[in-house]
Amino acid sequence: MPDKNGTWVNPLHSHNDKRLPRIAGPSGMVIFGVTGDLARKKLLPAIYDLANRGLLPAGFTLIGFGRRDWSKQDFEDYVWQAVTEGARTKLNETVWERLAEGMHFVRGNFDDDVAFDTLAETIAEMDATRGTGGNWAFYLSIPPNSFADVCHQLERTGMATADEQSWRRVIIEKPFGHDQESARELNEIVNAVFPEDAVFRIDHYLGKETVQNILALRFANQLFDPLWNSQYIDHVQITMAEDIGLGGRAGYYDGIGAARDVIQNHLLQLLALMAMEEPISFEPAELQAEKVKVLRAAHPVYPLSKTTARGQYVAGWQGSKWVPGLREEDGFDPNSNTETYAACTLEIKSRRWAGVPFYLRTGKRLGRRVSEIALVFKDAPHQPFDANDVTALGNNAVVIRVQPDEGVLMRFGSKIPGTTMEVRDVNMDFSYSEAFTEESPEAYERLILDALLDEASLFPTNAEVELSWAILDPILEYWDANGRPDEYRAGSWGPESADAMLRRDDRTWRRP
Repeated sequence: MPDKNGTWVNPLHSHNDKRLPRIAGPSGMVIFGVTGDLARKKLLPAIYDLANRGLLPAGFTLIGFGRRDWSKQDFEDYVWQAVTEGARTKLNETVWERLAEGMHFVRGNFDDDVAFDTLAETIAEMDATRGTGGNWAFYLSIPPNSFADVCHQLERTGMATADEQSWRRVIIEKPFGHDQESARELNEIVNAVFPEDAVFRIDHYLGKETVQNILALRFANQLFDPLWNSQYIDHVQITMAEDIGLGGRAGYYDGIGAARDVIQNHLLQLLALMAMEEPISFEPAELQAEKVKVLRAAHPVYPLSKTTARGQYVAGWQGSKWVPGLREEDGFDPNSNTETYAACTLEIKSRRWAGVPFYLRTGKRLGRRVSEIALVFKDAPHQPFDANDVTALGNNAVVIRVQPDEGVLMRFGSKIPGTTMEVRDVNMDFSYSEAFTEESPEAYERLILDALLDEASLFPTNAEVELSWAILDPILEYWDANGRPDEYRAGSWGPESADAMLRRDDRTWRRP
């Protein structure tokens, strides 16, 4: 039987029994932009994986909306191809056949009244024949400049409005604007049609198991909480490094850049989770409120000429392969100032974090693909060792690896076996893949299911989005007014100016 949020639970068990899977109640989803790369590579495989794990209702209905002249069978064939190429779980013919029964395609443009009228009729028909119960999620996997047209059409046709026994929700992909003003305008467009509690903004990083494990690491363990403050933490480094170039995304990426693409959403969300106070509970409103407090207190450190860095990669060796530079990538303007590497220094003006710099960096064509958060501890106030005994000893650190090789590493000093008291760094390493036999679900599986269940904890709110832009905007404005990005060799760890940024504080970047 369903609870008030449409979640199906066994009436013989408590709703809070975590051993029981959360299963979405009667519902359907419309994907706008279903023929794009995101839908093909991530969304459609995730929907199949949810169905294969038994987490979608038997009557779940998937409607694609696009300009292709497709029949139902054409759409099924397209989804089949996407699933066979990208699904995480093994293909099950019975599951596929049941899912395919509920697949439909509506042809049209976003300004096409007739097409949206047809979509509304299709939804009404599915409610009558598939048992979707009037519960629909509209996934906007489309450019932000199309939000207004789609939201207008959903309002005009009544598809955005639910009765008292059903729900309508909208799921939005980033980017959420290109600065604070544009983000506010987008929020106003969406909220004019959908109330804020029906808006789910996707940040796929928040769906990763290791990101969610930050909450468990911090608040389920007395081991860490007394040390999680400026008395013991020297600084924090948050890194998202990629070893790939722009590939076929040059047209999209030019004018956006690394800071807008990654720092504004992914890295600032990681910062908020790392720095927030303990919430009263993990209810969405409580968790979001604590993140908002952190983002309100976060500010760039000045002068920006010394505390930020940006760069563009040039040709170099990526492993054993010689790769072209950014300006040689197809479709990229050789005169563009768009950065492929961005780093900045932030401070959080709170009692817990006063004086602790947060260093954020992201880039393409770096030394390896890795995302991690490193808390680097201060030196012990007194060490009774001879200087020669600790020459190989660095700062203690707790490192949360988000991807790949998800896990947590602790670095501390240990005596080297022998007759002398010589101390060097050793690592204690927890790996998800070794500790748990169950494979972690993909981020989009978790987030799509949460949207269907009305579980909003992992979705940024209006306030979070706008505050993130307020942090980043001064840095972007400074860069726009101050010439070209520095160059860095592909396969390196970024421009020299990024190393200088930490060197001025007598610190260095981690080399993962």
